[in-house]
Amino acid sequence: MISKKMSGVINGQINAELYSSYLYLGMSTWFSEKSLSGFAGWMRAQAQEEMFHSMKMLDYLLERGGSVELEAIAKPVRHWSTPLEVIEETAAHEAKVTGLINDLVDVALEERDHAANIFLQWFVAEQVEEESSVGDVVEKMKMIGNDSAGMFAMDMEMGKRVFTPPEG
Repeated sequence: MISKKMSGVINGQINAELYSSYLYLGMSTWFSEKSLSGFAGWMRAQAQEEMFHSMKMLDYLLERGGSVELEAIAKPVRHWSTPLEVIEETAAHEAKVTGLINDLVDVALEERDHAANIFLQWFVAEQVEEESSVGDVVEKMKMIGNDSAGMFAMDMEMGKRVFTPPEG
């Protein structure tokens, strides 16, 4: 049986993952409205991935005998000036999520909940990949600057991403 403290912080993270999905869905629609369908598709895949993360945590909590407490999801900001601004906000958000995951690991260690610690290591590794991936996009966007041909090529490249739920 999972402790009340561990259950509480996982419930908080479920909400954070749902917010991330909602935020990225808003970013996807912003890109669609700007006729950047590749970026829109990339962000939609990002939204699906965050939803997958929330469900993975929800299922884990239920498996451990915890109680799921779904709270309201905050309304995300949806006003950006440039595609780079959206991607930079994505990078900052992923860094914030990494901090939240690290906090969860700290609670698992404090509670001596070895099962939760093992479970959370998947998310620790996932955040390394997330930050690296979006960091690469930020750097490429900075190289492109205001070059419309570069933006067109980047949009085409971003559109190749498809969300495939990971195994395990």
